[in-house]
Amino acid sequence: MSGSTILNREELDKLERRELQLTVLSVVFVLVLAGGLASFMYPLVFVHPEGGKWTMRVAFLGFCALTVLFVGYLLERQRTVRKLKQHILGELERNIALQHQANMELLGSMPDASQFWDRLTMEFRRAKTMQKTLSLALLKVNKGTGKNPDMAAVCSATAKALSRRLRPTDSIFRLSTDVFSVVLPETDAMNGKRVAVRLQEELQNTRSAFGVVFDLNVYNYPEDVVSSHELEDLVKSLLPEQQGWDAGVPALAE
Repeated sequence: MSGSTILNREELDKLERRELQLTVLSVVFVLVLAGGLASFMYPLVFVHPEGGKWTMRVAFLGFCALTVLFVGYLLERQRTVRKLKQHILGELERNIALQHQANMELLGSMPDASQFWDRLTMEFRRAKTMQKTLSLALLKVNKGTGKNPDMAAVCSATAKALSRRLRPTDSIFRLSTDVFSVVLPETDAMNGKRVAVRLQEELQNTRSAFGVVFDLNVYNYPEDVVSSHELEDLVKSLLPEQQGWDAGVPALAE
């Protein structure tokens, strides 16, 4: 969803301020008119009554009561708007919390770096032994300018978009908080580039919704890399150094 379709806190605060201004203006307008009319009516009703004075007095008091009731209605309407705003904010925060929880559960269930190295080792050995091709897509999520999106939501949307374009034999992994990889068995360089184009198209909605930038690259064995060390270095160049990936990376078969 785009930002223009989400009723956020800032828009609700602006709506409440505008409603309060209209209410205050309406109350002042009614009190000024009613006070002016009552000041003209008071001498005719109480000082110099003509005709049925009790009828005029009842009408005058009814007019004053009606004015008070109308002002009370305006104030009650403002209070209702405020309560409605609080209710909407509560529902919005609850939906955000549920969505964040769902995103975290999705990301937590994804295969991580350790499973990635095991799968990559197996596919690399298979490709080398059977003289098959192997492609590896590496995707890094970068924050765009002017926005500070929820990275859990961004990564969840990214994972869903990537999954929609994969074959049953392909595997997607989350290597770090902002790095994904897709292992593409028996995929040559040309088909790997086609997969990259399809993934970029699928990621367009996520890019527009969150204002992020994706760096997507596809590497092929044996066209782009000829050894396991080259493939390892390409992956580890995107991973944070503090995670110490070197210690946990199994040696790929040469």
